[in-house]
Amino acid sequence: MKNISNFAILSLKVFDLSKSHGNFNIKIKEGEILDNNSKDIIWVDFDSLENFMVDVFRGIGVPEEDARICADVLITADKRGIDSHGIGRLKPIYYDRIKAGIQSPKTDIEIVKDGPTTAVIDGHNGMGQVIAKKSMTLAIEKAKKMGLGMVAVRNSTHYGIAGYYVLMAIKEGMIGITGTNARPSIAPTFGVENMLGTNPLTFGMPSDEEFSFVLDCATSITQRGKIEVYDREEKEIPPGWVIGQDGKTRTDTHQILQDLKTGKAALAPLGGIGEETAGYKGYGYAAVVEILSTALQNGKYLKMLSGVEDGKLVPINLGHFFIAINISSFIDLKSFKKISGDILRSLRSSKKAPGAERIYTAGEKEYLAWLERKDKGAPINKNLQQQIVTLKKELNLTKYKFPFEK
Repeated sequence: MKNISNFAILSLKVFDLSKSHGNFNIKIKEGEILDNNSKDIIWVDFDSLENFMVDVFRGIGVPEEDARICADVLITADKRGIDSHGIGRLKPIYYDRIKAGIQSPKTDIEIVKDGPTTAVIDGHNGMGQVIAKKSMTLAIEKAKKMGLGMVAVRNSTHYGIAGYYVLMAIKEGMIGITGTNARPSIAPTFGVENMLGTNPLTFGMPSDEEFSFVLDCATSITQRGKIEVYDREEKEIPPGWVIGQDGKTRTDTHQILQDLKTGKAALAPLGGIGEETAGYKGYGYAAVVEILSTALQNGKYLKMLSGVEDGKLVPINLGHFFIAINISSFIDLKSFKKISGDILRSLRSSKKAPGAERIYTAGEKEYLAWLERKDKGAPINKNLQQQIVTLKKELNLTKYKFPFEK
């Protein structure tokens, strides 16, 4: 239990999840899953946070329907324990960029090319969540008719957690796949320059359990948000996460955060620095995502996505891709769910390493986070509390009164 990241401390309680995890008992204690500093955390219910986010988006010019989509994507991250992509992203990634004029609050979606199973969409620098939801919806519609659907997107923006969109496919009895490029941060194997984004490659597959298989992770070992956690705790990061200009690993957390901005440091790909621990695999997967997020739709890539030109902030025109696979075109859905569920249960019940309490499968920790959070809401730390208060004042959202306000 101690190795689960991004979750927050809750009051002690025991869940017995034996029914939902096959024929073996799994008991977890609330309060052991954590990354947050409990003394700084105030819990806020999801409905209040979601409504607040809708009003913030509306307050900076996002239309009502689109604002609700954006808020839903962010609150879904908080519900699933992915605090790095929830309300904590509201101000720095969306509000501030719209105010800076480098992202449009109004989304003009253009279908550039459309076929029976494929489409190309231009998002014209609008809201990434709106563009992405429209794109996966279109891929699903095509898959319902033809068995498969794929949509490639250009000129989009940050679309939140990739898992949101594969969950859309799962709800329709399909397999979902998505990926997106991002600002340069990963160095190629044997390189030291940040060239590729953290480029998540995300898969979602239904099962007969309460939670589906959802693998949603970056192609780098870590990301900036995790390094920021170490900085707040005044700890050095583990060796192997970041590479310096001399080709060696760096652990000086605070300076690394500064040097990632200037290109003097770069993140290592999955597998690590060099070939000894197969860093070329993460590098290769990051390149796959970059190509599929760019070449199919004639989009921007690598250093074009730095967000800075001649010392000035400019739009970060990201690319995405979305794939929906209709399971019923291959096998009946019930059979697929049982087979995938049997595989996952077998993995979790396999022999554990000495000292290990349990084995997880992708999507399980997010499900456990939801069980812990559904009645409590999201953990809001001091920094985020200040951001929320700032947004309230700037947009005059006086109808909200949060428990951390004095």
